[in-house]
Formats: sequence, C-alpha cells, structure tokens
Amino acid sequence: MLSKRANCIVLLSGGMDSLTAMVVAMREGKRPWALTFSYGQRNVVEVQAARTLGNIYAVVGHSVVGIDMRSFGSNALTGTGELPTGRSISDIQRSIPSTYVPARNTIFLAYAIGWAEVMGVSEIVVGFNCDDAAGYPDCRPQYLEAFEQMANLATKRAVEGKHRVVITSPFINYSKQDIVRIGLELGVDYSRAVSCYSPSMQGAACGACDACVIRLDAFKRNAAVDPAIYTKD
Repeated sequence: MLSKRANCIVLLSGGMDSLTAMVVAMREGKRPWALTFSYGQRNVVEVQAARTLGNIYAVVGHSVVGIDMRSFGSNALTGTGELPTGRSISDIQRSIPSTYVPARNTIFLAYAIGWAEVMGVSEIVVGFNCDDAAGYPDCRPQYLEAFEQMANLATKRAVEGKHRVVITSPFINYSKQDIVRIGLELGVDYSRAVSCYSPSMQGAACGACDACVIRLDAFKRNAAVDPAIYTKD
C-alpha cells in the first residue's frame, strides 16, 4: 500500500506556512502523506491549491477530507461574518480575529491522529507559527504540547508502546518573515500557495485581508516580491 511508504502526515492547507513545513520535512528525508480539509471555508480555492502543491512536490499520497464546520456558527471564514480588511500588523495581532473558527485545529489534529494510527505513522507535521499564535489560541505552543500529551493517552498504539505520537511544528517560534526567508532559501514555489481569506475563483488574492497583509509584509521584509497573483495586479 502507498500509505506504508509514508512516515509522516502533513496538514497541508494550501497556504505558505504548511507548504514550507512540508518542504522542510521532505528535505529532512521524510516521506509525507498530505491531509487537507475542506471544511466549508469561503476560501475554498485553497483546497485546489493544496491538491496542486501535493502533485508538484510528489507527496506519497494526499487525502482531502470534507468536514462541514459552517454549523459552528457565524465567523468570517465559514459563515456570514465580515472579513476584516485594511488592518495594520499591530491591529491584527491585538486580539482573536473574526476569522477564528471554533475548534478547527482540534478537529483537524484529532482526525490526523486517527489517520496516523491506522497508517502506523507516528509524526504529524504542522505549519503553526508565532504570528498565528498571537491571534489564534489553537496555534500556540501550549496547545500543541497539551494535544500531543492527550494523543499519547488516547491512542491504542501509543498506550501499548508501539509508537509515540509526535506533533512537529518547525516554525512554532518563528514569524511569517522567517518562514518566507527559509522557504526562499529552499526554493519553495510560493506562486501556487493561497493564503488569502477571500481569493477569486481563479485564485487571485485580495491584497487587503489580514492573511494578505501579513504575507505581503513577510515578503517585503525579505526584500522579495510575492509571486502570488493579486486582484490589484
């Protein structure tokens, strides 16, 4: 089976953070199985971006899982909440934004540990970073540490001592600027990575939402041009 060739699972959203984390893992000799979630997000284009990136980087396998999180109530990513636009970096990082989706990463990681146990894989790789941690509680180091501990109490293979679940987050203490720097050094193809919360159906980024503002700033701080297409281009 293809799954037996994989030795880690990467949560691949289609954005630049998870893409860079996957490339770092592959440069370390890991063979990833990509896991992407279509959860009712308004930026559904990122799912197709994840599929494209999985093909470009020739992952061992790629599963796209449908989980409808729109019933969790109104928020700016899965509901009718208004997307914040035109904010400064400091404003973005000041509070938990309307783009926070309740329990999103908890659900994703819970699915991933189940998938990993069935595949016999111990490691799950994520692209969480300190910039996201500033606004999203489920991107913080304490959360990942607690989740990893829970995973090793809750899975049969871990309890029986057959493997220990490890959640690897290479950028947990790094900023988006750092991620872009590392990615550029590794030759990561950011032209296909979709970060925008409200891209066009052709994948063009809006350039004004929080995700676009942070991404553009990260490239600017690296004296580099973001290769993504923006509607203003």
